[in-house]
Amino acid sequence: MENTYEEGRLLLINKPVDWTSFDVVKKLRYTLKVKKIGHAGTLDPLATGLLIIGTGKFTKKLNELQGLDKTYEGVIEIGKTTPSYDLETEFDSETQWNHITDKELEEARSQFLGEISQVPPAHSAVKVDGERAYKKARKNKAVKLEPRILTIRAFEIDYAHLPEVKFKVACSKGTYIRSLAHDFGQKLGVGGYLKKLVRTSVGDYQLSDAVDLDDFIRQHNESS
Repeated sequence: MENTYEEGRLLLINKPVDWTSFDVVKKLRYTLKVKKIGHAGTLDPLATGLLIIGTGKFTKKLNELQGLDKTYEGVIEIGKTTPSYDLETEFDSETQWNHITDKELEEARSQFLGEISQVPPAHSAVKVDGERAYKKARKNKAVKLEPRILTIRAFEIDYAHLPEVKFKVACSKGTYIRSLAHDFGQKLGVGGYLKKLVRTSVGDYQLSDAVDLDDFIRQHNESS
């Protein structure tokens, strides 16, 4: 039987929590028995949502797809911080947040619209002197990352359940939502971290059209 995946396919996968994007690629390489396979845009291990996978000739499209705008939904918890800006690391500060007003939340939100400067998290895959930043950070080495200019096209928040702030974001390539959560908390003066994150779209590709990884593997094995 011809292996259409070896020839080239584009797959929309709903990445499970606690899997790295590379873990998904590795699992699919083994399952589909393909040599050329990759993904269009890394998702952090604790994030879920749309991961575009390309096989065969479609791996050539991945750079182009990676440059598309993305949308996310998630939860920022204010009043606490972590070194990784998410739940990968333990809390390192806790601050009273009860005094924060609706007006302050709106003022903070408005400062993250349009073109902004953002520093990636120390616990990220950005390379510093040839080594991934997160590897240095995990060894408690100092990590200095340069700010990047990016665009936040939309940033909607629902603060009805403080200290949790539900949000939706539409942004350009290279945006770290963990950094957005951290910086949002800093603007409020109480800190914040990313508690939950789901990528809902990449360009015109939608999470609603994606398949859970386990379901995809099961369906593939049943049809093989």
